[in-house]
Amino acid sequence: MQNKVITIGEILWDVFPEGKKAGGSSMNVALNLHKQNITSSFISAVGNDGNGQELLDFLSSNHFATDLIQVHTELPTSTVVVQLDANHQATYTIKQPVAWDDIELTDQNTEAVKQADALVYCSLTCRDARSKKTIISLLENAKTKIFDINLRSPFYEKNLISDLLNYADILKINEDEIVWVKDTFGLTGNTDEQLLKQLANQFNIGIICLTLGDKGACVLKEGKLFKHPGYKVQVADTVGAGDAFLATFIACYLQGYPMETTLDNACKVGAFVASQVGANPDYNKKIYHMAL
Repeated sequence: MQNKVITIGEILWDVFPEGKKAGGSSMNVALNLHKQNITSSFISAVGNDGNGQELLDFLSSNHFATDLIQVHTELPTSTVVVQLDANHQATYTIKQPVAWDDIELTDQNTEAVKQADALVYCSLTCRDARSKKTIISLLENAKTKIFDINLRSPFYEKNLISDLLNYADILKINEDEIVWVKDTFGLTGNTDEQLLKQLANQFNIGIICLTLGDKGACVLKEGKLFKHPGYKVQVADTVGAGDAFLATFIACYLQGYPMETTLDNACKVGAFVASQVGANPDYNKKIYHMAL
């Protein structure tokens, strides 16, 4: 049976010094799933402007359906200024308000979520009460709920993250975000394994993926920790690498791959994307079998 995944969240232009590239963590996850032959749909909103039409054209050129992307008549399409430090790590200036701050709950997107195997959501899209309300309503109808915590300052606080963690069946978090979560929710562990077990127990989360940059990643599944050292690459920029990791993890998980294989594939694709410029470089499933 064909797996189906819905993502909800941001679609935007990442504006680099050399020009703009289509992005947004939620769009990136959806597009990576699509590249890996998982039936995926994407709920979001663009403005009724040139930037919005270009994003819809970008998705169409990648043979990705845009029927769940709303066109907002008042708010503009999202743009994000991306700055890279000496280690090619990205920081973001995210404009507000934008079209995806006001995603409308509809019969169409509710039914799409009911029919899907999983719904992927993140915290950034919940910075506005309007989109948050829609996301919470859709989570109530989702079979498997996958939370990409995606902390983007200043758009998060304890109560919001607590609400969203309480829905999660699967959580993806990075090495910086786990520090904030540890401090905020009073975790006392001294190792990644201890922290993930405490977090899983506090919020009843079955699977937690912790990405560790160039040190790889680990996954806690039902109390058992799986580790991977990662793949060493020449980093072009880190934009979209975590999204590619998550999409690959979801694709392999839904297809029943062993966790060791799932984690290896996710690290491999994430590393490949980090070695390329922008969030959505072309690739195919052959990179699973490449020595990067």
